[in-house]
Amino acid sequence: MTDVTLGPRHPAVLARVIWTRHRVWLASALILAVLAAMDAAQAQASAIFATAALLNTAPFLLLSIGIAAWAGATGADNLIARAFTGAPALMIVMAALAGALSPFCSCGVIPLIAALLAMGVPLSAVMAFWLASPVMDPSMFVLTTGVLGLEFAIAKTLAAIGLGLMGGTVVHWVTRAGGFPAPLRDGIGNGGCGGARVRAPKKVVWRFWNDPARRVKFGREALNTTLFLAKWLLLAFLLESLMLAYIPAETVTSVLGGTGIAPIALGTLVGVPAYLNGYAALPLVGGLIAQGMAPGAGLAFLVAGGVTSVPAAIAVWALVRPGVFATYIALSLSGAFLSGLLFHLWTLA
Repeated sequence: MTDVTLGPRHPAVLARVIWTRHRVWLASALILAVLAAMDAAQAQASAIFATAALLNTAPFLLLSIGIAAWAGATGADNLIARAFTGAPALMIVMAALAGALSPFCSCGVIPLIAALLAMGVPLSAVMAFWLASPVMDPSMFVLTTGVLGLEFAIAKTLAAIGLGLMGGTVVHWVTRAGGFPAPLRDGIGNGGCGGARVRAPKKVVWRFWNDPARRVKFGREALNTTLFLAKWLLLAFLLESLMLAYIPAETVTSVLGGTGIAPIALGTLVGVPAYLNGYAALPLVGGLIAQGMAPGAGLAFLVAGGVTSVPAAIAVWALVRPGVFATYIALSLSGAFLSGLLFHLWTLA
């Protein structure tokens, strides 16, 4: 059989490239196309719903985009390096705060963790940052406020910090007892864009508009963030419209509502495979809460899904040894459940 190499313009190659680069937009288009063929009225209703939802969240979107672009243009994300100096207890606290509050890009998290561990930073501080980072950042806080309300955004922020503190403390005591002597897998180095920020942190330039290159970076970051948020929120609002249309509220209330711990535990477990994206998950949880989902279960879903979503878990598995990975998963799920339980008790008070 002759081996034929497909050129870059071959239809199969082009289709694969287009799907890889634009799969979220294509998924939204496919949903609308299928709806138009099967239920034209619902297709129109879903399109109107998604458009209205995007317009309603536009002020929060603009603020979120501005924060992300400002962080990239000024280099404020380089401040993350300062969280990993000092006594172990101080490092854990600072790392948890940095993870929850810093606008750190997702592409740099894994290389950053590898760099920190390879440089000898205690696993306790690294774990504190690692657990808190996917749950909250300034952009996420703004959008969470717009979609789920200020109380929920504050609760999610406190959950991120608390999860980091809990994880860092537990790992600190385990390492003091002799556990995790070599957390990284063999062959994992300290390269990557995240590692460079720790090894040689650059000065933060607050008045970035005086530098032409930084102004260009601001515009590029703003555009990238706009496209990223728009594609995921559009998909999420479309899914929310279908959920509201086709899933009876009584079903959601019976499974994820109520005052017991079962809905929170279920929300924690469901969050792992069902989580799409930190921003896309917000409208989905908002729709579920509107149909009767307990707020505590919603928070548990967001925290568990943010930390242990399938892509994140795969990256962690490739980076660290099985014992560290198992601890990471256990801390994530237990912390998400406790966060949901505490928020549930708070809403009842």
